[in-house]
Amino acid sequence: SIAKEVKKVKKVKLLSVSSDKDHHRSVLTFIGEPNAVKEAALAMALKAIDVIDMREHRGAHPRLGAVDVLPFVPIQEVAMEEADQIARELGRDLGKRGIPVFFYEASATSPERRDLPSIRKGEYEGLKEKLRDSKWKPDEGPEDFNPKSGATVVGARFPLVAYNVNLRTEDLSVAK
Repeated sequence: SIAKEVKKVKKVKLLSVSSDKDHHRSVLTFIGEPNAVKEAALAMALKAIDVIDMREHRGAHPRLGAVDVLPFVPIQEVAMEEADQIARELGRDLGKRGIPVFFYEASATSPERRDLPSIRKGEYEGLKEKLRDSKWKPDEGPEDFNPKSGATVVGARFPLVAYNVNLRTEDLSVAK
């Protein structure tokens, strides 16, 4: 149902949807004209916020909310500044709908908010306490903890190549 929201937006093409039972998350990748991508991202986020209840969510992957992260990656004649503008507009839209929003990467409002792991530290379970700290006041939206939806991280960034490696051990030192 979340992917269908992206498909409804003209001038946007959904490239991939991957879901992982163990991590308990889905990743959607889509491209299009900047304003159409912003429209699709907002529709997707609102659907996810509607259908996902973080109070019931469990998974191995770090996350802050029902919509954990919305990165805008400029490609083909789109400048980083334009991606940042779209990210900030989307962040304001989510904030107006009651979602605490943190900006990251090129959209970060302070050095400690540039990288995603720093913002995710404490994850959803620690978000209520994190929001009490004045240095973690959201960039957009309410300062109050939203137990159903958590928070969202939004920003413009360059392409990221990431992969997971599954190890047959519970020894964390092997992974490190």
